[in-house]
Parts: sequence; structure tokens; C-alpha cells
Amino acid sequence: MIDRLPFGRTGHQSSRAIFGAAALGSMRQEAADRLLPVLREFGVNHLDTAAVYGDSELRLEPWLRENRDDFFLATKTRARTREEAGAEIERSLTRLGVERVDLLQLHNLVDPDEWAVALGPGGALEAALAARDAGRVRFLGVTGHGTRAAEMHLRSLERFAFDSVLVPCSFALLRDAATAADFDELLAVCRERGVAVQTIKAVARRRWREGDSARRFSWYEPLRDPDAVRRSVRWVLRHPGVFLNTSSDASLLRPTLEAVRDAEAPPADAEMARDVSAQGIEPIFVRGVSDAI
Repeated sequence: MIDRLPFGRTGHQSSRAIFGAAALGSMRQEAADRLLPVLREFGVNHLDTAAVYGDSELRLEPWLRENRDDFFLATKTRARTREEAGAEIERSLTRLGVERVDLLQLHNLVDPDEWAVALGPGGALEAALAARDAGRVRFLGVTGHGTRAAEMHLRSLERFAFDSVLVPCSFALLRDAATAADFDELLAVCRERGVAVQTIKAVARRRWREGDSARRFSWYEPLRDPDAVRRSVRWVLRHPGVFLNTSSDASLLRPTLEAVRDAEAPPADAEMARDVSAQGIEPIFVRGVSDAI
């Protein structure tokens, strides 16, 4: 079974692998119903979805009807104003078929202008706080994509005591010195304050290219080589206390969970560098060049 760790200061012991429910976004219900029992097989007890993940919340609803008490449930709002976020939160609760979620996250809050709106007067944070006060949400978090995510999360934590952050992490991304420095600083602050740190994009290979013929179940091309997937997962987990969110490509769920479960030593940077060359791995975010998803 996958190890469990304290999810920050929430009091919940979460599986070190968190199910990225974006994988359900374009699935039929029958396929989702076949996939979700894999989580029990590995002891995954934390689900992460979002209002903008297609039909993901709807696909989780039948599972939650029978299993709600066994899972820490997180969703996200992409809205930036109080009114829009409040409506989106209620819509998510309805779609999930629950009275309350454990964690509500402000989704991809990295653009400075959007950040100012969401965390300012009349912003999405006010809606999140109102939902928490009403017992509709237990904890609040912030997520981000791109090379500036860690930097912006540090700003967010100075503005408000969020319970969790979510940030990209992979060997290719953290080869950039500035991105790595921001990531390390974020980890240090989160450890000091008891903020849970979730990571994404562990198994990204590169952005899709024009002419790529493979079926696309994630917005980036993932790694396919099983050994490279395992090494990439174990490299992320070498960071003490962090959680790894699984890919939106459901075909990678089992190999990712196997890598998290198996108590292998993390690969050395030299071994990861060989994978970069052999697998054609490229950072999916490049500072000042390609920070958008």
C-alpha cells in the first residue's frame, strides 16, 4: 500500500499519491467506474478534481455516493470574482453530489492581474471564505502552472494562510536554476507553516508537436517508457513530505501508483539526465517563453 503522510496542518493522513481526477474529464461513466477501484487497490485516499475538468466531477459522483467517507475530496474554482466563484463552488458541490468538500483551491492563480482580483476586495477568496464559514468547505488552497507558480504561491501565502499549494515539479523543470530556487523556497516556507505541497507534471515528456499522431489524454505528451516513468516519479518523491498528483492520462495511473508504492531509492541526477537525452524530454514550461498551458 502507498504510504500516507500528514496533509499539512489539516489533520488528514493523505496517500502520498493523490488521484488527479482530470483523468475522468472525457471518460464515459462505465470507464470511470472501472478505473476508480484501482485507487483502493493501492490505498489512495485523496481525490483532486476541478470545475473545469470536463465531466470529472460528474464521473466522481456515483463513486462518492458509496465511498465519500473514505476520501479526502478536493476541487478547484477558476473564477476570480466573489460572485462567479460562489456560483462555481455551489455548482461543483451539486455535480459531486456532496454537502461539503475537504479542500477548495483557487485554480492556476499565477497571473499577477488575476491574482490581484482573486485575493482583493470582491474576489474569489471572499467566496471561498464564505463557503468555509457556511461549512461547505473545510480547507483552502491555491494551485498554479508554469515557472512562476512557486513564486506566486509565496506571494499568496503572505496574503492569506492557505492550507495547501500545488506546483509543477519534474527533473526537467527544476534544471532551470531560478525555477528550482523558487521551488526550494516554497518548500521551506510550507514546511515551516504546515502547508501541504502537491506536485504535478512528474511524468511529462514534452509539449505536443504539430503532426504528433498519438491519442491525447493530457495537454502534454507524457512519458511512456515504464522505467522512465518510475524514475521520474521516484525523483519527485525524493523531496520530503511532498505529494504527487497523478496524470490526466489514465493509462499512466497504475504505473505511477506502483512507482509511489514501491520503496525504491530515488534516481541520481545523472541517471535522470540520461533519461532526458534518451527519452527526448523537454521542460513543458520555459521561463519567459512558454508558461501557459
